Amino acid sequence: MSPPFFRCLIADVFIFTWVKPLCYHLYFNLSPHFILAHYILFSYFYRYSMRMLRHTFILVSVMLLGLHPVVKAQSYYTDGEIGVSAGLSQYFGDLNDNYGFRTVKPALGGFYRYKYNSYLAFKASFHYTQVSYNDNLSPVAYNRLRNLNFTSNIFEVAAQAEFHFFRFIPSDKYYRITPYLTGGIGAFSYDPYTTYRGIKYTLREQGTEGQNIGNEANKYTHITPFFPIGVGVKYWLTKGVILTFEVTNRLTTTDYLDDVSTSYVGANKFPAASIKRPAQALQDRSTEVDAAHPLGRAGKQRGNSSSMDQYGMAVFSVSMHFSSYHCPANMRRDLISTY
Repeated sequence: MSPPFFRCLIADVFIFTWVKPLCYHLYFNLSPHFILAHYILFSYFYRYSMRMLRHTFILVSVMLLGLHPVVKAQSYYTDGEIGVSAGLSQYFGDLNDNYGFRTVKPALGGFYRYKYNSYLAFKASFHYTQVSYNDNLSPVAYNRLRNLNFTSNIFEVAAQAEFHFFRFIPSDKYYRITPYLTGGIGAFSYDPYTTYRGIKYTLREQGTEGQNIGNEANKYTHITPFFPIGVGVKYWLTKGVILTFEVTNRLTTTDYLDDVSTSYVGANKFPAASIKRPAQALQDRSTEVDAAHPLGRAGKQRGNSSSMDQYGMAVFSVSMHFSSYHCPANMRRDLISTY
């Protein structure tokens, strides 16, 4: 065979074997007999044709490559995906110190996930849920006598990283499922409230642990950071659709999610309870259970300030990402580390 034939062969082998790994699949899928014919014809005319004819054939050859009937484009999926989630939440803290699941609430949210490579992804999310608890649900007799309760709406935003146990590549049946660990940082708003004589009261405004009568160190805001940590599993279901199940615990930086933290300051420190100013009644509700033996003596333990409150979520998610004819960045990063 002629040297031009080998030059052509080397050039085409370089294109079809070196460029291919950069995106895993060829943009064009050519039949073997067509490629072989292309080699022979191109080599022959390269050597024996006149200069003008040579250029003409090169142009025709390129056109034939583009018009061959088996040519087809390879599609990929974008690095980013958007999704929605739904599940359940549960509060843990001074009222639920036995980690019971007696007040499970629904949770809803949405997220955007960016796949950095097949082992790492980043997620930005928001969720809404409600947390609550009541001492009359506790197995501890002291807690039932304490008789406190609260409810709070939770609105949160978070940024998390997801670390895959296995390689995860949507559209590849061999890498379509993986468990993962997740962790991150976020912030949430909360505002615990209760009802007294049929009227709803915001507990933070009442200062039930003396925040409004000199004990300002116990004041708390309605927005605070938290750290979500958890585990999950994700599964590529079909074209552009990923299912996820995730369980995460929110380690908060407040002990007042339930408005209970330290000790009683004493009923005599508060103004007499009234409809407009019920703080004296709300700070010690044991009198509603046993009026003769109230718990609310100054200095007596009301909560446990040695640990922060928490709440957890278990959610199912469905997300979608869109097809693209461009090789996504996460696949190029995988190739850099693989080859």
